[in-house]
Amino acid sequence: MKKRSRRTLDQDDSLCCCEYIDRHGGRSHMAACCCDCEDLDAFCDRWMKKKPQSPDSLSRVIDTINDRLRVPWISGARQVDISVIPPLILLPVFLHIAALHYLLGILVLTAMPIMVLWYYYFTHRKKGRTLFFLSLALFSLFYMFYLFITEVVPRGDVSHLQLAAVTSGVALTVIFLIITKRGPGYVRPHPNDTHSTVTYHKPPPDVDAAYLNGAQHQVVIANHEQTGESQQGVQTRNWCAVCKVVRPPRAGHCRICGVCILRLDHHCVWINSCVGQANHRNFLLTLVFFLLTSLCGISLVLRSVCPDQNVMTALFYCPDVYNQFSSALCFTCAWYSSIVTGGLLHLLLLQLINVSFNVTEREARLALREKTACSLLWGLIIDTGVYSRGFRTNWIEFLTMSKASEPSNQKPSDLV
Repeated sequence: MKKRSRRTLDQDDSLCCCEYIDRHGGRSHMAACCCDCEDLDAFCDRWMKKKPQSPDSLSRVIDTINDRLRVPWISGARQVDISVIPPLILLPVFLHIAALHYLLGILVLTAMPIMVLWYYYFTHRKKGRTLFFLSLALFSLFYMFYLFITEVVPRGDVSHLQLAAVTSGVALTVIFLIITKRGPGYVRPHPNDTHSTVTYHKPPPDVDAAYLNGAQHQVVIANHEQTGESQQGVQTRNWCAVCKVVRPPRAGHCRICGVCILRLDHHCVWINSCVGQANHRNFLLTLVFFLLTSLCGISLVLRSVCPDQNVMTALFYCPDVYNQFSSALCFTCAWYSSIVTGGLLHLLLLQLINVSFNVTEREARLALREKTACSLLWGLIIDTGVYSRGFRTNWIEFLTMSKASEPSNQKPSDLV
């Protein structure tokens, strides 16, 4: 029998900066992170005795480590997702190894995209949330900017105007990313369809945190007599059995976020959020500012480390760049940024084409699966022919669509 020395948190008690509520609902302290490790003890005990592990033993150990990995905060210790840490360590290590020799550079810069794609398909298959890709994207942006300031600017080849342009580009990218992360636009139940609500003080792990109202959230129990399965036609088809709401046209349920999204385009792992009606425009602006900043930074770096070469050819031919480690590191980072930029350029191109044909990524996948869409240019253009009203009208509709169809004064709630 497991011992539980932690006491439950009373409603009137407040947490100090190092205290937190653990996954069992008890009150704990960061100093006790190595105490009461029953899951880890059981795992090690079975391993030492060469006994077979239970199927969920490793997942319980990982959940315990995730629960106790925290940083002090004013209103209680905040949890740090363990998936944030690998990019902070691996990216600088890999780039410094790639800068030692051009063969190592080819090997590392080829292996890194393969590893990231493998991890993407691994997590996508499990439909789990991870901060790995958001951490990699943000750290790549800031680390490239840090190397630009410390390695390229001191060479004297960058003017104050160029430095201001790159700095402004980084700032605008982060600002629009923050705005994009505010929420994609959630499908709310109509007040007439709400039977009752229950308020909880701890958010569930399978629901997007942006959907919740701070530390508390409301579970809405829908009135099945008004919005239940007996309805036919479009309402029956658009009924979400998980969220218990009738989705409006073009809305969809995200199995990763666990909620229904207005005009759902896709779930983007790089921002750890869905792209929907409320943040689609800001998502495109984030991509545009990132790409402009990246292209500007790459050209400035190549002009600095390969002054005798044309910018267009310096990325493929830059003699003697590996004679100095600083130049080799900048050149390697330029290649890494070019790979990232190429992938995001492809994503931006697909997004612009979809907007021009007034089709979302989700609608395109469903139409291809049901064989009701027309595919052109090797799959770049997917025309469903449902919502398209011409190039100009499609863009006007996209630029002027409202952020949400529900009243703005409603509190965020978790639909059950």
